[in-house]
Amino acid sequence: MKATFLYAPGDIRVEDRPDPVILAPTDAIVRVTAACVCGSDLWPYRGVRPVNHATAMGHELIGVVEEVGADVRTVKPGDFVISPFTFSDNSCQSCRAGFQSACDHVAFFGAQDSAGLPTNGAQGELARIPLADGSLVVVPAPFDDTLVPSLLSLADVMSTGHHAAVSAGVGPGSVVVVVGDGAVGLSGVLAASRLGAERVIAMSRHADRAALATAFGATDVVAERGDEGIAAITELLGGDLADAALECVGTEESMNQAIGSVHGGGRVGYVGVPVGGSKLPIGVLFSRNITVGGGMAPARHYIPELLPDVLSGAINPGLVFDLELPLDDAAEAYAAMDERRAIKTLLRP
Repeated sequence: MKATFLYAPGDIRVEDRPDPVILAPTDAIVRVTAACVCGSDLWPYRGVRPVNHATAMGHELIGVVEEVGADVRTVKPGDFVISPFTFSDNSCQSCRAGFQSACDHVAFFGAQDSAGLPTNGAQGELARIPLADGSLVVVPAPFDDTLVPSLLSLADVMSTGHHAAVSAGVGPGSVVVVVGDGAVGLSGVLAASRLGAERVIAMSRHADRAALATAFGATDVVAERGDEGIAAITELLGGDLADAALECVGTEESMNQAIGSVHGGGRVGYVGVPVGGSKLPIGVLFSRNITVGGGMAPARHYIPELLPDVLSGAINPGLVFDLELPLDDAAEAYAAMDERRAIKTLLRP
């Protein structure tokens, strides 16, 4: 099969590799219909995170089950499935609490599973999915092919944006600021709007991303950053600050922006993958009674909730994909996102 590997910063290659096989009775083999490049994939691509060996890339996929292990009960060959970006048993205490990303047996694409067996990256033609019963979500058939991008978004970015909004306590009547205009931030705008926010302020300096944020329900767009950004929010809100902020970047600057955008007693939901050892200003949180919650999104928990809205057309989170390429062009998919020529790239094997 063909699969995508990162050899060094900027060095993406699509190579022929052996097809994955069933290694445990709880496995499934999925033929990938669509995968994509994530913003977090850019950190090793840019050299922000070290690359010490050829690394299988990708952690978001949808596809068709080709084979299952002897112990798999809830999915079968022929099922169309969404795979969250983490694998989970969906039965441990953390999973039962709705936090499958903190599963006792959590595993990740392109690494070893909890039994020490290798997994593939999602940016390939086939993938071995461990803990298939707990991880995979079956999509009811039939559905239109035009829904592929939105279904794929549930594997990570839409579920992650939703987690930010839920963690920030967004609900009917909320005033929300979204820090970050990448695919996750834009998904956060859509999630906040879906949850009934009265006003959603997207922080964006890019016309195409601001336009999509508006389509997703943003009522206002602020281009300024830092103190100027907070002043602009205050002006928009007639001297007030927001009830909630979604931090969807992962830097110390973006976290401080989010914290500074909410009033005393406000909430920040953070889902940006931390970069460079971000620190929380505990003194500020204490003195202003600001709650910060969030982390790695339990996509497996949210997919069943969000899937009906995708299938009905109530939401169209797949609009974050503004470039579609064949798998063979994975190197261009990374370059386009790195150079901000694309918000998010979808790959078709």
